[in-house]
Amino acid sequence: MSTVAIVLIVIGAVIVIALLAAALRRERERKLDDRRQIATEHREEAASRRLGAQREAAAADEQAARARREAAEAEERSRAAKRQQETARAHAEHAAEIDPDAESRDDRDPSTSPRRASR
Repeated sequence: MSTVAIVLIVIGAVIVIALLAAALRRERERKLDDRRQIATEHREEAASRRLGAQREAAAADEQAARARREAAEAEERSRAAKRQQETARAHAEHAAEIDPDAESRDDRDPSTSPRRASR
């Protein structure tokens, strides 16, 4: 084999190796770009879900606050009802004490007593 043939074979081999290296580099870059794109999609999905979770948490907090307010209002109404019942009982007792027609001093409703009904 002549020197020119050996040089041409070596140059051809170097060119083939360079082409293979370039092809492998492009393939690796393509795979990295694909992975970057997938990672970006995952980040966007995570951000979207995080926003959704924050919205749900805010709605849950608002609902819990509303429930606490309603419970406090119900408790206040209950206390007011108890005060009214106590006031009504006190008035009924006082009325029974001062009513000259009352037969006894118990908590009976004066409108149901036999004397009141017969008038």
